[in-house]
Amino acid sequence: MTRQPGAPMPDTIRHHLRAKQDPARAVDCPHCGALPHRPCTTPSKRRILTEPHPQRRSKWAETVACCPECQVTPTTPCHEEGRARLTVHDRRIEEARETAA
Repeated sequence: MTRQPGAPMPDTIRHHLRAKQDPARAVDCPHCGALPHRPCTTPSKRRILTEPHPQRRSKWAETVACCPECQVTPTTPCHEEGRARLTVHDRRIEEARETAA
C-alpha cells in the first residue's frame, strides 16, 4: 500500500507557524550549512542550537536591511575603509530586526 501525500500547507498557516522562529533562520547558515527555516547545529550535527550562528544573523541582515553606518543597500556587504567586513555592522542587525518586526 502506497502512502498518499497530504494536502499542501497554505502559505498563511506556514507563516504563522514560523512566526515564533528567529527571523535569521530565513536564510541558510554559512557556518554549519543549515538549510533555510532549519535550526543551526554543532559541527558534528548532533546538537541543535537554540540561537542562530552570528554568521547566519549577519547574512540575514545583509539581505534584508540597509546599513546606516556604511550606507550600503541590501545584498551589499558592509565595508570599512574600502575593505569588505566578514560580518555586518551591529547597527545593520538592529535595522534588520526593526524591519522584521
